[in-house]
Amino acid sequence: MPALTTTSDGFLLHGEPFRILSGAMHYFRIHPDQWADRLRKARLMGLNTVETYVPWNAHQPDPDGELVFDGLLDLPRYLSLAQAEGLRVLLRPGPFICAEWDGGGLPGWLTSDPDIRLRTSDPRFTDAVDRYLDRLLPPLLPHMAEAGGPVIAVQVENEYGAYGDDIAYLKHLQQAFRDRGVEELLFTCDQAIPEHLAAGSLPGVLTTGTFGGRIDAALDQYRAHRPEDPLMCAEFWIGWFDHWGGPHHTRDAADAAADLDRLLTAGASVNIYMFHGGTNFGFNNGANHKHAYEPTVTSYDYDAPLTESGDPGPKYHAFREVIARHATVPDEPVPAPAPKLPATTVELTHRAALLPHAGTLAAPLRTEDPAMMDELGLSSGYALYRTTVPTAGQGLLHFAGGVGDRAQVFLDGAPVGVLERRHHDEALPVVVPRAGATLEVLVENMGGVNYGPRIGAPKGLLGPVSFDGTVLRAWDNHPLSLTDLSAVPFAPSDATTDAVPAFHRGTFEVTDPADAFLALPGWTKGQAWVNGFHLGRYWNRGPQHTLYVPAPVLRPGGNELVLLELHATTGTTARLTDTPDLGPVNF
Repeated sequence: MPALTTTSDGFLLHGEPFRILSGAMHYFRIHPDQWADRLRKARLMGLNTVETYVPWNAHQPDPDGELVFDGLLDLPRYLSLAQAEGLRVLLRPGPFICAEWDGGGLPGWLTSDPDIRLRTSDPRFTDAVDRYLDRLLPPLLPHMAEAGGPVIAVQVENEYGAYGDDIAYLKHLQQAFRDRGVEELLFTCDQAIPEHLAAGSLPGVLTTGTFGGRIDAALDQYRAHRPEDPLMCAEFWIGWFDHWGGPHHTRDAADAAADLDRLLTAGASVNIYMFHGGTNFGFNNGANHKHAYEPTVTSYDYDAPLTESGDPGPKYHAFREVIARHATVPDEPVPAPAPKLPATTVELTHRAALLPHAGTLAAPLRTEDPAMMDELGLSSGYALYRTTVPTAGQGLLHFAGGVGDRAQVFLDGAPVGVLERRHHDEALPVVVPRAGATLEVLVENMGGVNYGPRIGAPKGLLGPVSFDGTVLRAWDNHPLSLTDLSAVPFAPSDATTDAVPAFHRGTFEVTDPADAFLALPGWTKGQAWVNGFHLGRYWNRGPQHTLYVPAPVLRPGGNELVLLELHATTGTTARLTDTPDLGPVNF
């Protein structure tokens, strides 16, 4: 019998009544040196459990390689720290996680195969899942409750009822966990929609819900669907995420706290989504694509009880008061905000243009037509495409199939236009200055779609390119993953402000490392690294205008900031501040 069992009235843990008071906190969105701090703050708010997804694509970037379990991906260490803090864990290994994460957690090497029917019992998909679980679960089994560890329940898939109805696939996953030694309680979660619940549930597997309001109506749906199961909201949405060019979302703390109180008064267990959102470091943000492509911003603050930098916010205090009405809250002070770095100006004194030096970062692959990113073995980052235009004059560059996701076009090194997937752009009027002019197209993967049928949509140039009806051939394709910038040939900057992609480098001094926020007034769009740690994407389109810099990334003494600016900058400085700017509040 698993450590956690169910009755129609609630849960039993080792035979004793247990209400799950959980908060979502994804280890892969938090610097590992800060895991213990965030877990302690979860306990002090009154939580007894934390929940985390497991991103398949991050742990298995190579289909034939061993899984990655270090740095931000050291899941066994995270589970050990949770147990040391006295917290239980809800584990959500997918294989699909959504989570506003690149590709919903499904690996690019898998989703790039158009013949595989994702999230179905297609053997090509389930075989890949099985091979993944063969590697993932052995190091996690010592952390299961049956072995004395903190993991009390494991999720089967994720909101599957919103996607498909292949019950054989869900049963395959259920058996896959059991066959590999997972004895813990299994659960599914779906929105409070009868069709979703019917398609996403399994007999003998706990059904849980995802919702953010209309508490009584939602709970009634779950009672009607599975009256023998205890009530549990596995995702109680208390905030939301942001897209580039959209508003910054927040939710009133009193409103969210009132709904939390309604849930707990009804006797339900809960997982607050999110307790601590964290950051989509690097290239890991996802995207939505319903009517148009909408990439998610770098911050995953989510207006959660703990801010992106781990400080208690208004919801932390409001939720702690609510939880105290229903359970025992530790008799310890609420944690104070963490120290912040004093305002620091960084002068970026060195520069290296990207286009002329692309070959030092990635050797080109020659193809007749431009290759898509997956054909270049590129799951994130940029691809630079280069060819020549045989004729001069005014005409139309046509990109068959469009671009994935944003393309900057250059002729003889000069910028001539931008195309975006979100606008369905496929054509660009240009003036070719001479016969044989060099055409360069820098395409940015802005994040893989993480929800719905467009998961795995291709990136890069998606078809042949023509000028005035003549197809351009003989392309050099440079896959720019930007995982290693050591080859960038920086030289002292001459204060040039031409609008071409370039790396910029500067140094700054730190006495006592502390959290900070990188502000880039005058800069347009690009990527930022501090001491080699990839903070993520910036864009003056907003709503986000600062990037979180975790204290452990900094060091006493000299520190390095590198920016890849894709367009123009009006200056050569950046600022480290003590205050985030995620955009105007939008309730």
